[in-house]
Amino acid sequence: MNVINEKSDVKIGKKERDLLAIKIDSDELKVFNIEDVRGHLTLPIQGKNNSFITWKSSDPSIISPTGEVRRPSHGEGNKTVKLTATITISDQMVTKEFSANVPEMPKKENYERYVFYYFTGEENTIGEQIYFALSDGNTPLKWNELNKGEPAIISNLGEKGLRDPFIIRSPEGDKFYLIATDLKINGNWDWDRAQRTGSRSIMVWESNDLINWSEQRMVEVAPKEAGNMWAPEVIFDDTTGEYVVFWASKLYDNKEHNGSTYNKMMYSKTRDFYNFTEPEVYIDLGYSVIDTTMIKHEDKIYRLSKDERSNTSSTPNGKFIFQEVGDTVLDPNFKLIQEGIGKGSIGAGEGPTIFKSNIEEKWYMFIDEFGGRGYIPFETTDLQAGEWKISENYDLPARPRHGTVLPITKSEYEALQANLLT
Repeated sequence: MNVINEKSDVKIGKKERDLLAIKIDSDELKVFNIEDVRGHLTLPIQGKNNSFITWKSSDPSIISPTGEVRRPSHGEGNKTVKLTATITISDQMVTKEFSANVPEMPKKENYERYVFYYFTGEENTIGEQIYFALSDGNTPLKWNELNKGEPAIISNLGEKGLRDPFIIRSPEGDKFYLIATDLKINGNWDWDRAQRTGSRSIMVWESNDLINWSEQRMVEVAPKEAGNMWAPEVIFDDTTGEYVVFWASKLYDNKEHNGSTYNKMMYSKTRDFYNFTEPEVYIDLGYSVIDTTMIKHEDKIYRLSKDERSNTSSTPNGKFIFQEVGDTVLDPNFKLIQEGIGKGSIGAGEGPTIFKSNIEEKWYMFIDEFGGRGYIPFETTDLQAGEWKISENYDLPARPRHGTVLPITKSEYEALQANLLT
């Protein structure tokens, strides 16, 4: 990053300094995913040297000057849109053009199978990494492991351990973002270190087909006050057209991260998983809450989280899942529906993942019985009631832990089967 410092450049005039700053900001100006635009774009409005950036679009019906994208309907063909940035400081300005390639919307297909992304625990010699499995038919209760039961994605960055993989399909349907916790406990088992001086970054991959994934990238999103960034997940907020990324962090009031605190749920917004808004507190109940997950149904957001308190007579729902409902993702007044989900059926629970059945009005929630069997499937036909029961006759992969189940189309299933099922 190049920033012009006025004091260090007193030997040149203001006009020359402004022109140099504009040139640097123009050279560094990027628009991510411009070659293959499958969702809204981040169009920067300010450069590193405090230049102002305005945008024009050759076709605002496809890409607006603020980056909102309306892709052509399926069958209309792909479009190319010219975006022109004007970079200005005082009365000096330059322009820079970008050619945006916008593919038509994909063909609509029903979801007929499921794919499962998970990690398997800390005891593996290679530590925590990401595994894939495919459903055996159109049920999320029977699974076939992919890649010979070996990890399908291994971390080469950060702590070189991957936990809590979460995948989201874009609202357009043909772009996927896979993220995970940057944490390797295997080999040290130091949970205190992981929450005081652990990674503040998420690991990110992108794909258009669930087969070919981008290079792993590490993006620091949590604030410097945070000692950790655990179990990041994503939901698309259609009220703002942004992805909301949320995770658990312990926040400290000193740079050494000394003293006692507890995990709060945090959030940040993004369009492209490169540029993120400043993180803010999302859930703070005065005690540790982690592993939040969400699903939308009938204009309501259903939110499930882990009560991280010890399980005692005064906190009888500690170490179990509680469920809330709100009107929007960032509704400040979520209402409690149910606490202690799973009590009596499992020893303790964390890392819930929730998804809807492909074939009926039923929802599944897998709960990680940590220290026990790993994921156990629960189900309900009434999200509003919050009454969950263990599914019958299930056969999950070997000790799957905190991950994601994603409904997929038959063609996506066949591609995964052909490439990774052995």
